[in-house]
Amino acid sequence: MRILLWHVHGGWTDAFVRGAHEYILPVDGKRSEWGLGRGGRDWPAATEATSDELVRDAGTIDAVVLQRPAEADRLRSLAGLTAGVDVPAVYVEHNTPRGRVPDTRHHLSGQREIPVVHVTHFNALMWDCGAAPTRVIEHGVADPGLLYTGELPRLGVVVNEPVRRGRTAGTDLLPRFAGAAPLDVYGMGGDRLRGATHLGPDRLRWAGDVPPPRLHTELARRRAYVHPFRWTSLGLALIEAMQAGMPILAVGSTEVWRAVPPEAGRVSSNPSELVAAARHLIREESAAREAGLAAREAALARYGLARFLADWDAVLDEAAGGLFSHQRGRSGPPRHTAFPSHRDQMWKEQ
Repeated sequence: MRILLWHVHGGWTDAFVRGAHEYILPVDGKRSEWGLGRGGRDWPAATEATSDELVRDAGTIDAVVLQRPAEADRLRSLAGLTAGVDVPAVYVEHNTPRGRVPDTRHHLSGQREIPVVHVTHFNALMWDCGAAPTRVIEHGVADPGLLYTGELPRLGVVVNEPVRRGRTAGTDLLPRFAGAAPLDVYGMGGDRLRGATHLGPDRLRWAGDVPPPRLHTELARRRAYVHPFRWTSLGLALIEAMQAGMPILAVGSTEVWRAVPPEAGRVSSNPSELVAAARHLIREESAAREAGLAAREAALARYGLARFLADWDAVLDEAAGGLFSHQRGRSGPPRHTAFPSHRDQMWKEQ
């Protein structure tokens, strides 16, 4: 299938474009949020397309994967296609709801043509999607390998824009963890982090936005991984740290309870318990290594790439009326241009 999607979330897209399809990524001269293309990533199955190319090849698009509310309008203005009518469409909901949780209505809640795929069960539970067909496809991550050494008695954190996101990202909790061990914080927009936390360079180091392969290796040298977020969808960096074999210290909110088993470190809504667990892992290298192996085993079992891609093949095939199975020589009807509403209940039950 030829699948159109915008490059919005690099980590999620990295897994998605490893499937058996051709992936079309809009690109513009500024590499803006509406035209990032591959963004320098090594994605052999992904093809960049300018607005002129999208108009020319609109009839060859088999499905569109939407990820932001404005993308349906963008699709109409760029290619003259109405999502869910002229071309099969699926909407990926990456985020936890904001506002009056759990009464927040999803922007697609009043329609049946575009199914909503949540990336966590917690998101699906908290969003009110109304009549829209829904399903959960949990994250998939390409295994970075067992990288953990834990040789540095420091704690690793990955968070983008920690100052702007503040309490949502758990930035205010970082000084408490720094009392157990020095912190190395990775991600975008952390240049004001030391000033916001009032921590000196001996307790906190902002390491910048590091490319994924190098990030995995650097993090794995730290004794444990800290996930301080109060309210967020499940971070891919957390799963990557688990797969790399790092023990986990995580604030017990949203989907974390499902992702991190007790033997993989510590999950708690009490920061004092997490800080105490951090001190224990700093002291006991063997305990940290054992917890990291448990974290890796759990992450590989739940968030493996093969399962993720198989789930997406099924959803895309369903949305496109059996096009994928038909093209692979299996039985299946030719492509539909709208999601069949009689399958709504089946979607909601999965």
